Amino acid sequence: MMYFASPQFLWLLLLVPVFPAVYGLLRFLRSRRIRRFGDETLVKALMPSVSASKGWWRIVLFSLAFAFFSIGLSRPLLGAKLAERETKGAEIMICLDVSNSMLARDYSPDRLSRAKLAISRLVDKLDGDRIGLILFAGTSFVQLPITTDYISAKMFLNSIDTQSVPVQGTAIGEALRTAARSFSAQSEKSRAIIVITDGENHEDDAVEAAREVAGTGIRIFTIGVGSLSGQPIPKDGDLMKDSQGNIVVTRLDEDSLRKIAAEGNGAYIHAGNEEFGLNPIIERIRALEDERFSSVVFEDYDEQYMYFFAAALVLFILEMLIGERRSKKSLFE
Repeated sequence: MMYFASPQFLWLLLLVPVFPAVYGLLRFLRSRRIRRFGDETLVKALMPSVSASKGWWRIVLFSLAFAFFSIGLSRPLLGAKLAERETKGAEIMICLDVSNSMLARDYSPDRLSRAKLAISRLVDKLDGDRIGLILFAGTSFVQLPITTDYISAKMFLNSIDTQSVPVQGTAIGEALRTAARSFSAQSEKSRAIIVITDGENHEDDAVEAAREVAGTGIRIFTIGVGSLSGQPIPKDGDLMKDSQGNIVVTRLDEDSLRKIAAEGNGAYIHAGNEEFGLNPIIERIRALEDERFSSVVFEDYDEQYMYFFAAALVLFILEMLIGERRSKKSLFE
């Protein structure tokens, strides 16, 4: 199985057919200019050293060399073998609120962006722990299944915005149940859910859902995002308003989040601008008994870029050696 470490360079392959096309166009325009001076056959007879075929050979070799060079830049890798790897740690499902209220700017630049940054920094510190991501607003879904692929976790994280969940609202209870169903079959002891939200639950009984989930041995931690005084919600360059034309203000509901954490045998933390709250929660999760996980992964990736660079170099050299004029002597003389 081939894998490209820098696949963005593969876009350069789109230029490969452009080179012969441009060369053919230039040859055509050159022929038109020659015909203005007289008979084209006579002009060619006056230039016996010019070789039309060599020009085409050169552009073909140059195009092939450029193709190999582009593939080399993308760093192709080959997986040498499949191996079973055992890791040790916890399974953590993060439930991230992506409702419109998370656009309030009592954090810089806004609540949602600050939460995404905190999760990204947390992922950088993980080692062996499995992480998954649930997005929720009026409904919830699994954005990232439980995994140790931290690179993919950060890629999924970058694509999140308030349009990720089409149904607006805040259904924390449904998010908790979705997260509880998303843990792997290997995990029994060290399982935790971290809910990041402003706590304004409008859709269900989140406290009852927390009680149900905690009954399966899963701990629930909550991080409150927002201010108690409240903030307006930006929308289309203005502020969001209700049906009566009043500006909508979103406030942190700490009381609900404390109750959810208490029922979930976890803890509640109010997110700050400096310490968002994920680090102390992770420290508490790591104090639990670690699980051992096994997974099948590709190991020993072999770099292949040097072979493509070598082929490109050979073709570039051949292209330069061909020249543009006919040889004065026959190859077999």
